[in-house]
Amino acid sequence: MLTKKNIRQGIFCIFLLALAACTTTAPSSSWHDPIMDFGVVETVAVMPFENMTRDNLAADRVRDVFTTMLLSSGGVYILPTGEVMRGINRAAVARPVTPSPEEVMKFGAIVKADAVITGTVKEYGEVRSGTTSANIVSISMRMFETKTGRIVWSASSTQGGITAGDRLLGGGGQPMDIVTVKAVNDIIDKLYK
Repeated sequence: MLTKKNIRQGIFCIFLLALAACTTTAPSSSWHDPIMDFGVVETVAVMPFENMTRDNLAADRVRDVFTTMLLSSGGVYILPTGEVMRGINRAAVARPVTPSPEEVMKFGAIVKADAVITGTVKEYGEVRSGTTSANIVSISMRMFETKTGRIVWSASSTQGGITAGDRLLGGGGQPMDIVTVKAVNDIIDKLYK
């Protein structure tokens, strides 16, 4: 027998299913060079990231989180930031956020790195839609082999943003540090796949 309580519960379940169906995650991509042996990469230099956002410190924040999390993975040794800057100066890298293959090889020889990682922070901060707001991070990264200067890995990730649940139920999304960690974790997972 259908009661008002059963009907309400049924409608609520249908609402939750519809809400879950509306929630999407941004597509992300990854590419690995099929002939590259990533097992030989022991020392990595993380270059300063390019910042395409309005937040002047976004690239430094994301780079710091990425460097710390990659180092804590135990898979590679990350050169200290000061050593990377010294190498950039000695190799006369004109634009460290987008080095040329020749600059990558020269830099790698100076700092004794097997690979160089560059990154771009495309979005970082709050997005708004009507009265709803949430935090978002969108990053892309590339790894260069220092012996040849060629790109051997590339990946991107976007995390956060306004969901259908935020629009319907309100809410401000997740804190910026959690969204940043999620995006960096996604990138590192793609590196080790």
